[in-house]
Amino acid sequence: MTAGSNSIRILSVDDHPLFRSGIAALLATQPDMKLVAEASSGQEAIEQFRAHRPDITLMDLQMPEMNGLDALTAICEQFPDARIIVLTTYVGDVQILRAMQVGARAYLLKNLLDKELLDTIRSVHSGKKALSADASYELAEHATDEALTPAEIAVLRLIAAGNANKQIAAQLDITEETVKGRVKNILSKLGANDRTHAAMIGVKRGIIVP
Repeated sequence: MTAGSNSIRILSVDDHPLFRSGIAALLATQPDMKLVAEASSGQEAIEQFRAHRPDITLMDLQMPEMNGLDALTAICEQFPDARIIVLTTYVGDVQILRAMQVGARAYLLKNLLDKELLDTIRSVHSGKKALSADASYELAEHATDEALTPAEIAVLRLIAAGNANKQIAAQLDITEETVKGRVKNILSKLGANDRTHAAMIGVKRGIIVP
């Protein structure tokens, strides 16, 4: 097959030019794929998607200004049939679930490119969904964990920012006793030894974004 009207048309979104160059070089070796556009931010991704309507979008998550998750959400709200593959270095189970829930068709790690990426592009293009092995392991590991409530996540986010209970109480307009109760629940649900450990787990699992 020669690159042309039958090619899988691809949009590559990543804020690192060298990574995008690597993707471009890889896709150039495939007769059934064509890189039609690139973007370096979430907002630019939305604009390029509207302009080119690609068959497949490769989306990084951690980008300046607008992150990939917000861009993914915006694209899928406007174009429900968009086929977006998340390509990231982050494998937190909560982040994986969030990405898939808002419309991602696949979740891959950047260190597993080449053959796995090419196979996934073809699979997603044919209508399937996919997770890298590491992403599957993370989801299985925490499948039975009790999730933090939105109120507890708000407290965890402020803990990670270095706030003491008194400061958290003032910012959330709740009592210090309420904060202490939520901190206790957070430590228990995350299996954390202390506040710092809880914040580290929260970032690792994608419950909060640094």
